[in-house]
Amino acid sequence: MSSTLNIRGLSVSYGTHEALKNVNLSLQSGELLVVLGPTGAGKTTLLRTIAGLVVPDAGSVTIEGADTTHLPAKDVAMVFQNFSLYPNRSVRQNLEFPLRSPTARLTQEQIIDRVEWAAELLRIRHLLNRPSTQLSGGEMQRVAIGRAIVRRPRVFLFDEPLTNLDAKLREVLRVELIKLQKELDVSTIYVTHDQAEALSMADRIAVLADGRITQTGSPSDIYERPDTPEVARQLGYPQINLMDATQDDGFWVSATGDRFAPAQSDAKTARLGIRPENISTQGGETSGTVRVVEEIGPARILLVDIAGTHLHILTDRTENHAPGDTILTSFDSDHLLVWPNTHTIPQG
Repeated sequence: MSSTLNIRGLSVSYGTHEALKNVNLSLQSGELLVVLGPTGAGKTTLLRTIAGLVVPDAGSVTIEGADTTHLPAKDVAMVFQNFSLYPNRSVRQNLEFPLRSPTARLTQEQIIDRVEWAAELLRIRHLLNRPSTQLSGGEMQRVAIGRAIVRRPRVFLFDEPLTNLDAKLREVLRVELIKLQKELDVSTIYVTHDQAEALSMADRIAVLADGRITQTGSPSDIYERPDTPEVARQLGYPQINLMDATQDDGFWVSATGDRFAPAQSDAKTARLGIRPENISTQGGETSGTVRVVEEIGPARILLVDIAGTHLHILTDRTENHAPGDTILTSFDSDHLLVWPNTHTIPQG
């Protein structure tokens, strides 16, 4: 698969703040790449630099082999989280706006055809003559997306476009965006802090933290084989359980001396990770006390005191537990993540 976009050694600073630090990233033809990271990680700066709105201190951006590092990217269309529609224009006029640029060199008939095509694709044909100030949030975002796709760019950039919508509408538009991207077959970078968006939408995920790419891979790679505890914490609800342990006689042992999983590593001390769905409350040997039971519809989350720490366990609704219950637990050693003790657990 060929690369549409290549980023090499990209660094951007605002005064003394380093927003991006030696970022290397590629976007394959037709790929939907999700950049996942918390607020302040550098996600928007990355998109603005690709779009030519920010000039980097170092590094390069190439689109289909052409160096666009110091140029406005003509073949890139960006969708923002705040919709950014022109309030004094109708939906049709908003969609037409980028097509009326002198550089577009389109006839009136071509402009009409593109607007009608986008409106049909996004199911907003009935809104074309409506003032943009009379749209709902979901309708406004559809128009903003339409304004991007009428340009027929080589690369789409989405800057958390669903953040300002309610949860149910986000879910609906998330599915529609996936279908739209596949139908148009346009290489796309979608940035978000929402792990549900990353897991459900991405062909590939790039985890961004403090201006650096910490890992890239498929959603299953990032979820099941995170390189660090910090990456592991980015995905999964409830959040992954992390604990320190030492190896003794073939078992991982907690600071309180409790044995809780076979050790299949040469490391003597390590930071361990276990996802809540990989701890069983059936037939184990490690005792724990249930502190909290959280209902989440099809399942329950237990907060349990085990081996001197608090762990989350995801259970089926058929299991009935209450605060104060003593349960026996076992860890699925095939899904136990082990990082030698060079890492620390971030606070918060």
